[in-house]
Amino acid sequence: MRVLLTNDDGIHSPGLWAIAKSLEEIADLTVVVPDRDQSGKGASMTLLSPLTVEEVPTPYGMSCPTFTVDGTPGDCVIMACESLCKDPIDVVVSGINQGANMGLDVFNSGTFGAALHGYFRGINSIAVSVFYRQDVIYSPAALIGAEMTQIVCGQKLSSPTLLNVNLPACDFKDIKGVDLTELGPKAYLENVETVKSGRRTFHWLRHNKPLEAVYREGTDVWSINNDRVSITIVNPYLTADNDTTLSTFLLKKSLDSLGLISD
Repeated sequence: MRVLLTNDDGIHSPGLWAIAKSLEEIADLTVVVPDRDQSGKGASMTLLSPLTVEEVPTPYGMSCPTFTVDGTPGDCVIMACESLCKDPIDVVVSGINQGANMGLDVFNSGTFGAALHGYFRGINSIAVSVFYRQDVIYSPAALIGAEMTQIVCGQKLSSPTLLNVNLPACDFKDIKGVDLTELGPKAYLENVETVKSGRRTFHWLRHNKPLEAVYREGTDVWSINNDRVSITIVNPYLTADNDTTLSTFLLKKSLDSLGLISD
């Protein structure tokens, strides 16, 4: 199984290396990531300037080849698929993102945008993110992300699968179950902060303006707020028909392999 790992938080993200360790144990892994934080880039590509790619040392005693790209998460997937990886990729994994990517906010997310570029190329793709309040707990997401990679790769499907996986802000023992969900409403809008410095005025966009919304059961936001894992099969064609056979299989395999009980 050949896996491409990327993210939007950049080469120094602890979440990247948490899941890299899990994936290297089960797959032929290649890491291709932005050379700096590229959060909020969505599925954008760099078309008006050239990209620089550098092979860098892989930390923590790992042996997988690692490359940085001075571009977006989408650029990383394109570079990996079209140039850096000589053999076909079976699964693209994007994450682990520091912070949940849920609801309609996924369309702003570079984590999800990278997975979307894998899907565009007919590759099963998984975006993995973890909600946090204070400390970020990566280990459950690393375990579940690797488990989902094996499950997805083991299925012979007529079309690629695009998954958005979110973990709650708790240790594995405190996770109350796994839910197959749909995207909930948008949780935040952008706020503008204006700062004057001498003769210049700077405007910062902050993704921190909360929206009042009701999160109904069955959505990703509801599951995360109830300490449950959310797995969303995203249909990029934006129609309502998801593969219910795959949904049932994924949920059963997730519960069986992780020892979690769904209500």
